[in-house]
Amino acid sequence: MKTLLSAAAAAVALPAIANAHFLLEYTTDTMIEKPGDVPVKLIFWHPFENGHVMDLEKPQEFYVIHNGEKTDLLDTLEPIRFTGGENEGAAFKGSVPVKRSGDYVLVTVPQPYYEESEDIYIQQLTKAFLNRNELPTDWMNPVGLPTEIIPLNKPTNIIAGSTFTGRVLADGQPVAGAEIEIEYMAAEPDMESSAASAPKASPMPGGAVVAISDDNGYFSFGVPKAGYWGFAALGSGPATEHEGKELSQDAVIWIRAWDLE
Repeated sequence: MKTLLSAAAAAVALPAIANAHFLLEYTTDTMIEKPGDVPVKLIFWHPFENGHVMDLEKPQEFYVIHNGEKTDLLDTLEPIRFTGGENEGAAFKGSVPVKRSGDYVLVTVPQPYYEESEDIYIQQLTKAFLNRNELPTDWMNPVGLPTEIIPLNKPTNIIAGSTFTGRVLADGQPVAGAEIEIEYMAAEPDMESSAASAPKASPMPGGAVVAISDDNGYFSFGVPKAGYWGFAALGSGPATEHEGKELSQDAVIWIRAWDLE
């Protein structure tokens, strides 16, 4: 009986574990002072609990948009091993050329990842943001992904304690009723060691933090703490199958919150 109960509990927990995956486009800062190449790491991980690291294949696309122009960054990527609190996995390091003032929108289109525990594929179409000299140019514009989250607040300097609002789109149209998982990057990657730093917080009881988009695709979240926050609209994309199996094509966005001092 005990074995049956344990198996049932594990089965209930599996979807939450799988859905908690987050693709990171990590830079140590979002506000860039000096021109140059900004190091970035792509990691498929559970950063809130400093948990399991998934092996990341070389993405289908990795690029940046600045002043409406797209620059391919795929050739900057080099494979690395990243060590989290539970294991190590395949990841990538690259760089983003930041020269002129304005926004730099990082975009990653990864290969679909097979989640064996659920027998499905996951593809997280991910955006993150840099800015130089506080000039707004691109952060509010769609980049044309099959599914994406459009920020309604400037994502590089959200005030901790305020709210963040986003809009989920698929093929350019709002997605009603999308389930958005919210993740705090409690353990940030160390750029030198390619390992996780000590977590600054722990997940609260009750499982994943979730919001639901309204009829027009909007959702809001009260940001309680400074740092990086990720939002993943699960299965919001138009693609639903890969290699004969179910595909969850997710829209992911990362924002940076700051304390008022």
